Parts: sequence; C-alpha cells; structure tokens
Amino acid sequence: MKTVYDFTVKDRKGENVSLSEYAGKVLLIVNTATGCGFTPHYEPLEAMYKDLRDKGLEILDFPSNQFAGQAPGSDDEIHEFCTLKFGTEFPQFAKIDVNGDTADPLFAYLAGERPFEGFGKGVKNAMLNKFAKMNNKQFGDKTYIGWNFTKFLVDREGRVVARFEPTVDMKVVREAVEAIL
Repeated sequence: MKTVYDFTVKDRKGENVSLSEYAGKVLLIVNTATGCGFTPHYEPLEAMYKDLRDKGLEILDFPSNQFAGQAPGSDDEIHEFCTLKFGTEFPQFAKIDVNGDTADPLFAYLAGERPFEGFGKGVKNAMLNKFAKMNNKQFGDKTYIGWNFTKFLVDREGRVVARFEPTVDMKVVREAVEAIL
C-alpha cells in the first residue's frame, strides 16, 4: 500500500528530500501562499508547530502560485517573508504546482486519498467557491486542490487521515492533530 513516505520532493534549495525521512511523525502537509487572505494561517500553524513538534508533529509547507498568483516570489523570497513576518521554523519546500498536468505527484496522491468535498456553508465560503471554480476551471479533472492553505493530516504510518480546506477553523485542525499525536 502506498503512503506519503513513497514520495520525494524538492526542498527550497532544489535538493531531493524523501518523505520517508519523516517516518513515525504526524505530518500536516499544507499548500501555501504569501499573498492570500488565508496567509495569516501561518501564525496558528507556527504556534502549533512550536507546541507539538516535541510530541512528533512536522508541518510541511509547499508554496504554490496557482491560485490567482498569490505566491509570486522566489523560494528564497517566500521563505524570508514567512520567517520575518510569522517566525516560521517548520520545513518549507520548493514552490510547486498542485493542480493540472504539472501538479506535484504528492498532491495528486493526497487529494486522491482525501478528495475535495467543498468549502462548507456560509456567504464567505460560497464566495470562495465561486472564485475558486473560476480559477481552477483551467485544470479540469486535474483540479486536486481548491485553494491555498488546504491541509492534509498524515498519521505516523504515512496514511492520509484527514483533509482540511482553508475555511476550516484552525482550532479544529489543531484538535485533530492533537488527537492523533
């Protein structure tokens, strides 16, 4: 059975990193952007990382510019922004595509394990849904991720156990992480 440990990704310096290096850890894998309305999620993500990394949590950050061009900088510029503005210490990888023919295989796998089920109810979520559909029309049946800051929770065996859209309250995400630590 395939797990996230079967994938290799690029770090922000372009070096290959086997996700098997994280075997035995609880992972929260996130596609991010520096110019998104959800960019403030970096703050609770970093707080969670500081509080829970000694218990086995790793947060893996994958910037993507596929959503209205909200991550336009280089890998170094994105990293500098995140460390200076939010004090992030969790691993940040090279900017990737998460949708379409050029989607990173990791994100195609994650979305295959936990497909998109919507952004939830409410006016704000309906607006995001409309905007995301317009943006993601270009990816057709290879639209794996609806928007920035989609989070995938992976257990210590490398299995994808939950998906959280960016509209899910970060307290709910943290509770789910704590429950499997």
